[in-house]
Amino acid sequence: MTEHLPLAGFTVALTAARRREELGALLERRGARVVQAPAIRIVPLDDDAELLAATRRCVDEPVDIAVATTGIGFRGWMEAADGWGLGERLLDRLGSATLLARGPKARGALRAAGLTDDWAPPSESSAEVLEHLLAQDLTGRRIAVQLHGEPLPDVTDALTAAGAVVVAVPVYRWVPPDDVAPLGRLVEAVAARQVDCVVFTSAPAVASLLSLASSMGLSSAVLDALRSSVLPACVGPVTAARLERLGIATVQPARSRLGALVREIVASLPARCRTLRAAGHAVQLRGHAVVVDGEVRELPPGPMAVLAELARRPGVVVSRAELLAVLPGGGSDEHAVEMAVTRLRGAVGARVVQTVVKRGYRLAYEPEASGAGKYAS
Repeated sequence: MTEHLPLAGFTVALTAARRREELGALLERRGARVVQAPAIRIVPLDDDAELLAATRRCVDEPVDIAVATTGIGFRGWMEAADGWGLGERLLDRLGSATLLARGPKARGALRAAGLTDDWAPPSESSAEVLEHLLAQDLTGRRIAVQLHGEPLPDVTDALTAAGAVVVAVPVYRWVPPDDVAPLGRLVEAVAARQVDCVVFTSAPAVASLLSLASSMGLSSAVLDALRSSVLPACVGPVTAARLERLGIATVQPARSRLGALVREIVASLPARCRTLRAAGHAVQLRGHAVVVDGEVRELPPGPMAVLAELARRPGVVVSRAELLAVLPGGGSDEHAVEMAVTRLRGAVGARVVQTVVKRGYRLAYEPEASGAGKYAS
């Protein structure tokens, strides 16, 4: 028997490039089985010709306004500029500009560099930064926008349309991983609904996974899974935006922090699982385990598939042929169903699964005592 940690029995996949060990440890301590499948990699700053070119543009001509969007991104920009011998000149230019910080971490990075921000939005939102800027006359004004991993066309295009000269500063550009095999396996697992949750901490990771799914011919299967039984958990609204536009509901914390994201997953995953009463027991199905009367019992794929099918139609007799069809690997021998049922009974109790002679099996379902929560098959 397994200790009933809140995420015990669930498989959670991580697509993060940064801090994935920290995030994985947080989830594992809560009982999750964690799969690592980085969807992106970060271009090293000292090799980034685009960042060097943008830095030189900021140094060569005065900047009227500069926007720091992330703390780590702004610090990385300053470190890269120092490495290229441009640090002091860049700070001098920024010190003469109006400085906007998207949030408290960006503000802290500005102040650590000896700079003082002039304004920051209460919401930590790029949209609010844009609204603040567009309230001014921007004609001919040079605006440096520090990016972090992805373009912000909604911001930069709107500023350009308002007459500003925009210098996009692409700090920590993200590109596809060198080895896409782990991500490919994750795409297949999502399509087959073999993971319970996929965690995204950046919008490029979402784009990378969906792009690979399309190239593998699994786009429809992946999108269908994310709309139903596989929970997409995103660190914030920018990360979630593309999924939401595709009609995929995501969970995200009120504040874009890893700890808050983990708490949101802990709250959301078990709540998606319906608890049934069968033969006097409370039975809750999770990804690769069943919780019986509060105790987690891991199941092999075969018995788990049988239980999921019986729970999908609680109290209804399911034939051996129907159960054979859902067994992993398929096959034509109904003896495999009998073996899976035997192992299932050993885990959940002999009376929970009833044999109906010559017809099949059913759960000993007690509808009046069962919870009404959603069951994600």
